[in-house]
Amino acid sequence: MNTTLDGISPLPHLGVIRAEGEDAAKFLHGQLTQDFALLGLSEARLAAFCSAKGRMQASFIGFKRSHTELLLVCSRELLAPVLKRLSMFVLRAKLKLSDASDDFPVYGLAGACLGAVAPGAHRPWQLDTLDGARLIHLYPADGTPRALWVAPRDTAPPPGPSLSHDDWLWGEVRSGVATVSPAIAEAFVPQMLNYESVDGVNFKKGCYPGQEVVARSQFRGTLKRRGYLAHCSEAIAAGDEVFDAADAQQPCGIVAQAAAAPGGGHDAIVSLQIAAAAAQLHVGSAQGPKLELLPLPYPLREDI
Repeated sequence: MNTTLDGISPLPHLGVIRAEGEDAAKFLHGQLTQDFALLGLSEARLAAFCSAKGRMQASFIGFKRSHTELLLVCSRELLAPVLKRLSMFVLRAKLKLSDASDDFPVYGLAGACLGAVAPGAHRPWQLDTLDGARLIHLYPADGTPRALWVAPRDTAPPPGPSLSHDDWLWGEVRSGVATVSPAIAEAFVPQMLNYESVDGVNFKKGCYPGQEVVARSQFRGTLKRRGYLAHCSEAIAAGDEVFDAADAQQPCGIVAQAAAAPGGGHDAIVSLQIAAAAAQLHVGSAQGPKLELLPLPYPLREDI
């Protein structure tokens, strides 16, 4: 790819849930796939909120603003139903959950713009505190560093050239780390989007909804699908079905996230049957637009 991601972009497709109170970390630890009990102030967590069947209802990037206040960044379209469902489990826990999207706007920083704010190399999910703002380092896109900037509403975002929202969305896809949206809610266990390989699942923590299914998928060899990076010459969208040209009846995968590629067509993260990865793939039907698989930008972890 010869397109350079460089600049800052407001991210209205992302919302923020606030969990505030002395039991906030403990509560999230018991609901999500990652360890929030041991979450420090200099790191973030990628995590999924699963159903009892282990299917991802939402994905979050969570971090602490203090020991009693945590923020969860997620799909804004899913925020209201997920907030309602999470609130059902609060019971007597000492915390309050609320929609804090208007209080904490989210920006994306990429390339040299990010380097000017936070020089040097950073690992994914590292968290920096900069004058009250939080900078969450993400997986790169084609080697380009990216981060989320989350700060109180009256905090000025850092200076830098404007990055189009479409280019940011393309960078999200190129990173290989999918965000759960309404089109794919409850479609996948976390490993079907490679979450165990990008630090989205902790297999050593205690119970959470769907944990038995997620663990069984990992350790009993029952996982039949994986996340793949792909390109299509035509427009595709999250939720579109993927077919093997040799089987017109049953889809072998689903588009999890897609974005227009600067060079034309669409790039996508697809969840695909492992056995179909070598097949001739098409979107929408067995005669639909051809889908070309691309190398993943990170290794899949075998030893967890």
